[in-house]
Amino acid sequence: MLKESTISLGKKDLKCEFLEKFPAFGKMPDALVDKILSNSRHQVIPKGRYVCREGEFSQTFAFLLSGEVRVFKDGIDGREITLYEVGTGEICIINALCILARMPAPANGIAQTACDTILLPAQMFRCLAEKHGTVREYVFGVLSKKFVDIIALVEEIAFEHIDERLTEYLVEKSEDGVLHSTHRKIASDLGTSREVISRLLKDFERKGKLTLSRNFIRLMDPSNMPTPCL
Repeated sequence: MLKESTISLGKKDLKCEFLEKFPAFGKMPDALVDKILSNSRHQVIPKGRYVCREGEFSQTFAFLLSGEVRVFKDGIDGREITLYEVGTGEICIINALCILARMPAPANGIAQTACDTILLPAQMFRCLAEKHGTVREYVFGVLSKKFVDIIALVEEIAFEHIDERLTEYLVEKSEDGVLHSTHRKIASDLGTSREVISRLLKDFERKGKLTLSRNFIRLMDPSNMPTPCL
């Protein structure tokens, strides 16, 4: 689990950054925010480090101040399925659910970039969720939104074969291996969500099949585009 050394930052500065990245807590009692921060540790997780592994119990609840974590499932054939990504100012729903339900993680999480985090002990997180309705409302609000995204992902995998359609689209629409378009435009053309398209394109990029920049996609080898899993 997380064993990186903690970093030092003034309490006042950390509180300001926390409230900036998690504005929902600015509407909660000041004493509650102070309790969260006084019982947490501020820590940077390096790129490439697992923040959770399938089958392990979460010892801390993470608030992501900056960076990106990819949550994925390993398939029996060695392939990976990206479930969702956690970005700046977000929490991981698997992290929250596993702590609240006292169950091991059903998936893996890995830092895609260096991640600046605030880590709250699991027991303290459970206590706060039990005692404070505002904390419960925040957590369950995030859970409900992400759950809808995951259901959409399941539908895409089961019924739409969107990975194959995206591959065909990229090859067809590109000129000399280059496509000028937004993720939203591609999603609209394929009748799916921007989040699904972004997830697939990042998987392609991770496999070295293309490179991404703002409104720009370059295929490394248009004749050998893969059919990845989501």
